Amino acid sequence: MSSSNRERRSARWFASSGLRAFGHRSRALQMGYAYEDFMDKPVVAIINTWSDLQPCHAHFRNRAEEVKRGIWQAGGFPVELPALSLSETFVKPTTMLYRNLLALETEELLRSHPIDGVVLMAGCDKTTPATLMGAISMDLPTIVMPAGPMLRGNYNGEVLGSGSDVWKYWAEKQAGTISEDEWRAMESGIARSYGTCMTMGTASTMTALTETLGMTLPGASSIPAADSGHARMATDCGRRIVAMIEEDLKPSDILTRASFENALVVQMALAGSTNAIIHLIAMAGRAGIALDLDDFDRVAREIPVLANIRPSGAFLMEDFYYAGGLLALFAELGDRLDRTAITVTGTSLDAVIGKARTNNSDVIRPLESPVSDALGMAVLRGNLAPGGAVMKPSAADQHLLKHSGPALVFRDYDEMDEMIDRDDLDVTADHVLVLQNAGPVGGPGMPEWGMLPIPRKLLKQGVRDMLRISDGRMSGTSYGACILHVAPESYVGGPLAAVRTGDLITVDVDKRLLQLEVRESEIARRLEEWTPPDRTFGRGYNRLYGAHIQQADLGCDFDFLAGTAATPEPDIH
Repeated sequence: MSSSNRERRSARWFASSGLRAFGHRSRALQMGYAYEDFMDKPVVAIINTWSDLQPCHAHFRNRAEEVKRGIWQAGGFPVELPALSLSETFVKPTTMLYRNLLALETEELLRSHPIDGVVLMAGCDKTTPATLMGAISMDLPTIVMPAGPMLRGNYNGEVLGSGSDVWKYWAEKQAGTISEDEWRAMESGIARSYGTCMTMGTASTMTALTETLGMTLPGASSIPAADSGHARMATDCGRRIVAMIEEDLKPSDILTRASFENALVVQMALAGSTNAIIHLIAMAGRAGIALDLDDFDRVAREIPVLANIRPSGAFLMEDFYYAGGLLALFAELGDRLDRTAITVTGTSLDAVIGKARTNNSDVIRPLESPVSDALGMAVLRGNLAPGGAVMKPSAADQHLLKHSGPALVFRDYDEMDEMIDRDDLDVTADHVLVLQNAGPVGGPGMPEWGMLPIPRKLLKQGVRDMLRISDGRMSGTSYGACILHVAPESYVGGPLAAVRTGDLITVDVDKRLLQLEVRESEIARRLEEWTPPDRTFGRGYNRLYGAHIQQADLGCDFDFLAGTAATPEPDIH
């Protein structure tokens, strides 16, 4: 559907003959714009999540200008609107605490300004789902410009992957097998350019799933941030959003049950970050599509891991790009994808895939030769997690996928941090480490504490993996036999709060079982006596968060933001 100037949303601000419109026009003129810029062009917002403390988006100042160039070329009027950068590296206690704040900010930036369409500049872990959640709720024509992964790391000629190799080398440092100088040399070589983590962490997972959902240009999510093609893609985004405004192509036209089913398929083929579960559920909820943990487990049983990328595989995102990128993975998946799904191009996924092919079958495997037989994801249930818990079996030592062992319980992160490296810690490799109060409310914000460190005394004995259970999350770059997102969380009285050191815990991934071998009556008695740590906040965002955050199995959205209820347009008179 074509839209004229009078039909555009921005015309309510600029085209009226009233006094308010006089103010809008005069202030646009004040900034040096001409009537021809804003009176007869669609107004395109560029939501820019750049900041001086956001290394993943360090190139966004330049990319914003490249997006603007495309918008101008196509006859639009670009306006840059800064938003929270949510730097995974620097924001404490966790960016997850602020994902919903960025979602809310994105939605309200778009609602309160004279905007006809939007380019979302995102990439670092929470920025992609957050900006998309806000844009989905606002439902203006939207396209995502992903940040792109950084270049490969390098240390003494060895290729390094961000996150994944940090954990590996830290374990070796704790075990005493590498020196402080070697650690520093690795530290200075692991992140060699701007861009997101170049492993299949949360950032690369979420941008890949965003492309699968149809919300980026074809192939956009795989381009390395430092590649010249990335700058060209940014300009292409600017040109395309103007056309989308004229076509009135909105997220509600693109995000269907089929597109989310496709995202589940690609999530499993990538062995993507477990964090994607929370984000996809929240995004689907904003689009009015019911998605739950059982959907993830169902697809995980059907789709093998095809992307040979760390932490589940051997290669990095730069290799994935050279091997054909996400479009090549789509081609390998064949009819496992619903190719009728629509994308921001206005055409079907089938047309987008076209003649894409794999250039390196070691990096992107065919269906008949997957990376491993282990699942990319599994949802476990039992009396310890009635609402479900998640695990990435492909990233764990396989002997731990069926295990019974005594619990070693840490009431919170501080207790774990104080005790984990003590030489007198009573722990063996058979123990199951349990961290309580790391969930959405108890963290607060569900921090990435789920990859509990292996006790130093065990590292010195050569142990490199053991079962770990928490109601927190872990970085998508992490690995190991970590059971995460236990719901409901311990802080609100979930069964995880009842676990005591010495209790027997049984894990059976084949049976999808997570069981505390304690009588139900005893569990109930313990929960009656349970008192959580003090997490009360007298004021501010933390108070709002604690009062309205939903549990992990519901996507951790705010209860007042979830769903599709419309918010009235602002009165501009």
